[in-house]
Amino acid sequence: MGIPSAGGKVGTTAIDEKVAGAGAGDFATHSYDLPLGHTTLVIESLLLAAAKIFTFDRSAPLTNASGFFFEREGRLFLVTSRHVMIDQPSKHFPDRIEIELHVDPYNIAKSTGYSIPLYRNGKSLWRQARDSAGEIDVAVIELERAALPATAVYRAFVPQHLYDPKVRVEVGSHILVVGFPLGFHDTLHHLPVVRQAGIASSFGLRFQGEGYFLTDARTHRGGSGAPVVMRIREPDAGHGDLPWRLLGVHSSRVDMRTRDSRLDEALGLNCAWYADVLMTLTER
Repeated sequence: MGIPSAGGKVGTTAIDEKVAGAGAGDFATHSYDLPLGHTTLVIESLLLAAAKIFTFDRSAPLTNASGFFFEREGRLFLVTSRHVMIDQPSKHFPDRIEIELHVDPYNIAKSTGYSIPLYRNGKSLWRQARDSAGEIDVAVIELERAALPATAVYRAFVPQHLYDPKVRVEVGSHILVVGFPLGFHDTLHHLPVVRQAGIASSFGLRFQGEGYFLTDARTHRGGSGAPVVMRIREPDAGHGDLPWRLLGVHSSRVDMRTRDSRLDEALGLNCAWYADVLMTLTER
């Protein structure tokens, strides 16, 4: 059944959908009745800043995760958790990742897979960081704009979206986590879902000496790399059409090793790495 657009017209278009178990770049084409019209005008820009990530070892699918776009000085980066790129403890060693890109501003349901190699000549292409406490679970990889589809539809955070010390972020503040938990998302329109959350530790302090703060939210595997954002009450021109403060990068759930699973529920807390590390990771 078609959904009428603002003009009341309904059209049919071909949609690229990932086939479960298919190899990298393999898509099946399906047709759906979809509205005609500039659909990006009615979609929240925040949803277009997030990207679903698939990891592969050659053609073998491994895992899925979340990420988002960040732009600095004309260069475009994909941001996610470092353990999405490589994770020694779980023996996770993908050699490439793939993201879904919207390719038609008039039909947001049309998308394509875009493959990104993680190595060249045996050297990793992503950037990661560490500090006095050890590895930081954030990674970025630069995207070649010229290789992107000419009609790609996305939004990107910029340095102006990062934390402003003049704005107080208090414990308990309302925030959002935008991603693809367990791979779940709007499979027709290829858009993420949003979890409501709260700041659960003193923002600005490194929780237990690590470069992250805590959030109180219901999260799942597949959400690693999701942006953690807070609404900007008075956005200015530097924020473009993304009125959101980028506070952190969701990484993982936090729990107590001594918790008795028979008696105690999980803490329901998560760590989000401070997003200002992106300024270091995206330096020329």
